[in-house]
Parts: sequence; C-alpha cells; structure tokens
Amino acid sequence: MADRSVVVVGGTSGLGLALARRYAEQGRSVVISGRDAERAAGVAAGLGGDVSGIGFDLADPGSIAPALAGLGAVDRLAIASIERDENTVRDYDIEKALRLTTLKLVGYVKVVHTLTDRFTDDAAVLLFGGLAKLRPYPGSTTVTTVNAGIDGVARTLVSELAPIRINVLHPGIVGDTPYWAPKAAALEAVVERTPTGRLVQTEDIVDAARFLLENPSVNGVELRVDGGWSLP
Repeated sequence: MADRSVVVVGGTSGLGLALARRYAEQGRSVVISGRDAERAAGVAAGLGGDVSGIGFDLADPGSIAPALAGLGAVDRLAIASIERDENTVRDYDIEKALRLTTLKLVGYVKVVHTLTDRFTDDAAVLLFGGLAKLRPYPGSTTVTTVNAGIDGVARTLVSELAPIRINVLHPGIVGDTPYWAPKAAALEAVVERTPTGRLVQTEDIVDAARFLLENPSVNGVELRVDGGWSLP
C-alpha cells in the first residue's frame, strides 16, 4: 500500500464512502474498510484511483490489528463506522448494548492504537459521533452514551498523541442518506425546528470532515453539523 494513506474506517457506505470518494477524486491514496473484506475491495474498485479495501469488525477488537498490518504511513484517519440501535430500558438487549459499546468506544481506540506508530508528523484523526448525545430518543440509551463518550476519547487522545490532531464530528440528521431520504414526514419536522430551514446534506458533512482533517490549527474540536437543529 502506498505511503501517506488516507484511511476511512466505515468507508464502504454512507458518509464514510462520500468522504473516501472526495479524497480519491483529489488523487490521494485511500484505504477504506468495512466488515466484509470482499465487499470493501469491490467498493474500492468502484471508486477508481489509488483506493484499496480491507475488512474487519470494530466490535471484534482482535480482528483490527491483523487487518491493518499492511498499511504504511497514515496521513489522515477518519473513523465513521456506526450502527443504529433502538434498545429500550424496558426491553434491554445486553448483547446489542455490548456490541455497540465495544464498536464505538473500544474499536475506535483500538484502531488509533494500532496505527499510532504509523502516523506521519502532521497526521490528523477524525472520530464520528452523533447528535443523539444531545437529543436522546426512546431506545437511544446506548447510542446517546457512546456518542457522548467519543468526546471523552478525543480529549484524551489530544493529550496523549500530540502533535497529532484529534477532532470529532457530530452529524445531524442527513436528509439525503438512504436511511433518512424515504422518511419524508420525519424530515419535514426536522426542517421546521432547524434554524437554517434546510436539511443537512452529505456534502455538508464531507466538507466539515475535510476541514477538521486538513486545517492544521484545528485540534480538540467537537463540531456539530446540524443547522442548529440540536439547540434548545
């Protein structure tokens, strides 16, 4: 694999894929990951350019280091993997809770740990959270907890890994994603309470991600991109 890679964990779909595509279009060497190595390789081939795909499951921390063993120097790392979970307290599914907690809080840190010695001097890391941390919903106990926890992870990494920059992006409801696009009624309600009067779009998230990754003076930032939707 080429030196000075951009690595996008969770880059086979959604926001991670859009970010990987932007970097590939700019001629960067990109590595994307998903849970299925064959699918990741296929998505990478579809992006064209210098893009490769690897497979591992963040909820299985032991699979992470072997999958990342072939990487050389890493210039930019974005960890965008998510899993949607509606796990109410009344019907609490501990296996689902343990999986999501491991994926988001242990898996994210394990990726950074594995790549620490391969980060370039001006490397930057971006962790994806989510605004359930501020706007919980029925069944979001685990999601709300882990998304808030990502902020704590980032603060620790800023201190431990300096001068590597660590930032967090908390996307709002992104209206043009496959999950949200069919939910017209729900999206209308979001627009009504959003001060900008518009839905967040995938390109808005990609632009924000690149700002956090590329601006050399942005460090320790927890950025909400939601048009003001999460304000009281």
